Amino acid sequence: MPRRMTISDRDVRTMLRITASPDDVASGPDEPLPWSVLHGLRDLVRCDGMTFFQLDSTRQVVSMAQDLSDDDHSPDQLAELELGFWAHYPHSRPCNYPDRSGDLTSVTTFSDFLSQRQMRSSGMYSDYLRHFGAEREMLLCLPSPRYRTLRLLLYRGRGPDFSDRDRALLTLLRPHLYATYVAGTRTESPNLTARQFELLRLVADGHTNRQIARRLMVADSTVRKHMENIFERLQVSNRAAAVARVFGAQPAE
Repeated sequence: MPRRMTISDRDVRTMLRITASPDDVASGPDEPLPWSVLHGLRDLVRCDGMTFFQLDSTRQVVSMAQDLSDDDHSPDQLAELELGFWAHYPHSRPCNYPDRSGDLTSVTTFSDFLSQRQMRSSGMYSDYLRHFGAEREMLLCLPSPRYRTLRLLLYRGRGPDFSDRDRALLTLLRPHLYATYVAGTRTESPNLTARQFELLRLVADGHTNRQIARRLMVADSTVRKHMENIFERLQVSNRAAAVARVFGAQPAE
C-alpha cells in the first residue's frame, strides 16, 4: 500500500509563492529561471547549493548554468574540476542515469544508486563532488532532448539525505518549472500563441511531430496543423527556418 504523505501549510504557502512571481521574470539565456524561483525552492527543500543547467553529454559541455551557492572556485579551478567530472561521467550511475535510461521524469538521488560509502569511494566524489561539499544530491530533469538534458541539481553536505517529501515536492513543481523556463527563454517572436511556442520549443529540442503529439496528448494531425499555422505566422516554409527565426539556432539532432 502506497505511503501517504502530508504537505504542511508552510510548504503550500512556499509553493504558491514559487508559482506566483509575476514581478520577477527570467531575462533570457543568462537567467533561464527567475532567481525568486530558485530561492523559493531552497526555502522549500533545504540544500546547501542548487544549480540549473543544460548538460550536453555528447559534446561534454555545460551549455547553460545558473548557480545558487556560496561556491568561490576560480575559473581555472572550475575548468580543472570539470575535466574530472567528464572523466568519471560515463561510469557514474547517478549522474548519467537520464542519458542511460532516457527517463527524464523521475526525481532521483545519489542514494538511489549508491550507498554513502560507495559514493565517497567513487572517482566522481574524489575528483569533483567533494570540492563542492556535495555529500547528498537530488536531481530533477525538465523536458529536453536526451543527451542535452535540462537539470536542476540540489546538494547538501554531511547530514540527512533528501527525503520522499523533498522528492514529491519537486515532482509537483516540475510542470511549473518547465513552463517558467519556456517563458523565460522566449524571444520577441512574431505573435505566436503560448501553445505554438511550446510546440516550437519541442521542435527546437529535436522532437518529431509524432513525439510531440504523444507528449502533448494530441493527434498527429493537430501537431501538423499547428506547424502549418506557425509557418504562416513566421512566413517560413520548414521547421529549421521556424526554429532559427524564433530561437536563432537550428533544431537539435
